[in-house]
Amino acid sequence: MNPVNFIDLLSFGGKIPPVIVGTWLVMAILLTFAVMARRSLAKAADPGLTDDTVTLLSFSEVMTEGMATFGKDLLGEHDLNSYIGFFGTLFLFILTANLLGLVPGMEPPTSDTDLTWALAIICFIYYIYHGFKHRGFVGYLKSFIGPLWWLSWFMVMIEVIDNVARPFSLGIRLFANMFADHRVLGVFTGLTKLGLPVIFYALGSLVCVVQAFVFVLLAMIYVVMATHEH
Repeated sequence: MNPVNFIDLLSFGGKIPPVIVGTWLVMAILLTFAVMARRSLAKAADPGLTDDTVTLLSFSEVMTEGMATFGKDLLGEHDLNSYIGFFGTLFLFILTANLLGLVPGMEPPTSDTDLTWALAIICFIYYIYHGFKHRGFVGYLKSFIGPLWWLSWFMVMIEVIDNVARPFSLGIRLFANMFADHRVLGVFTGLTKLGLPVIFYALGSLVCVVQAFVFVLLAMIYVVMATHEH
């Protein structure tokens, strides 16, 4: 008996691209989480105090504080709130999309290059924007020339190739790892008995977290490179 593919069912037999269906599911999950967290914050007696027990509100606060601490160490304090809003959302989206592949009958949207390259292009536009914002139009373009004017033509080619390759490498790295992880997980859980697949699910969960973290980390580094002289 072939396993049920819920993504295929939700896409009406492929009439809607599966990656679109998966992306909608991830968006719905995150929007529901955001609304529930906002309601918990509104109902809190003192929003400035952290709950002693594990609640939706305390979980949200830990996630936000962790991302803020990590972002501050790498990006600095300037425009930190806007950075954390972008990279925190990016991390949660990729992580949720990755974890969706652990649900039986589901495939991670991040195992499709349409989504991973779309995310990479968004990051590309984001760090280019901050490059111009922080260093000015002329100042940022000068960073492509290099310190030696007589090598400027060569440096421009190198910088353009490097910048174009960044979104490609971001997208292909996430796609390849999640595609391989989902296929390996499916093969081994199908061949093993009840109980043993838990080990593979634990390893798969670790891969989901690591790949989301690596993607966001590299995107942060690109912003640092665009906004600081090097």
